[in-house]
Amino acid sequence: MKKLIVANWKMTPQTLKEARNLFTDTVKAGKKIRNAKVVVCAPFIWISALAGSAKSKVALGAQDVFWEDPPAGGGSYTGEVSVKMLKSAGVQYVIIGHSERRRLGETDEIINKKIKRAVANNLKVIFCVGEFERDEAGNYFQFIKDEIKKGLKDISSRFLKNLIVVYEPVWAISRVNRSGKARFNADNPEDALEMATYIKRVLVSIFGKSARRVPVLYGGSVDPGNAGDFLEKGNVDGLLVGRASWNGKTFDELLRNISKI
Repeated sequence: MKKLIVANWKMTPQTLKEARNLFTDTVKAGKKIRNAKVVVCAPFIWISALAGSAKSKVALGAQDVFWEDPPAGGGSYTGEVSVKMLKSAGVQYVIIGHSERRRLGETDEIINKKIKRAVANNLKVIFCVGEFERDEAGNYFQFIKDEIKKGLKDISSRFLKNLIVVYEPVWAISRVNRSGKARFNADNPEDALEMATYIKRVLVSIFGKSARRVPVLYGGSVDPGNAGDFLEKGNVDGLLVGRASWNGKTFDELLRNISKI
């Protein structure tokens, strides 16, 4: 099975010209890799402009979605974007439950509503879970189990084909200080393997053996230097890449390293 490499652009780039240039570089890099599928999750405002140049090697994703559709003819929900809008713009994937959205107040209940709406409308959901810190007692395992159970509450197993789970340890995500310099906390492939295995077990406990086919990705300060190890030694099904996807050369290097696996 091909690995899934998701580029999360977050609130980057700042202009349409930059977005087009970065997407062009990403498509070129994506064409070279045979053992992976590349998805670009761009800001809402750039998606329609990029859709025309999307190729089969690079799919488009969104970074969020609303849990309701407006009434016929339009309606409420100022500032929100519906599933139908995303699909009309050419989006195939959507990130739901990212730690940065949770930090802004998104609850497990809201995440559950969004996942239900998206999978039922044939969008592939990239569902993020992960602990904010690790404790010696191992309570973070229960924390992640609770996130999964609450996020996937009352979701039918027939929608598993539209589900992707990302293990995203929040403490391992890069931060930027006031000087603009990124700082990182180190995670390792062995821990990623342990958690990916645990997540699979939780999914099987909820949905049965069919859940074994649900891809589990890793996201936590992935870069060209560690991407290959997380895929090989961590035995995950793909990666959610943040900062390293914001530069065409860096992302190309990351994909080239993955292609050697």
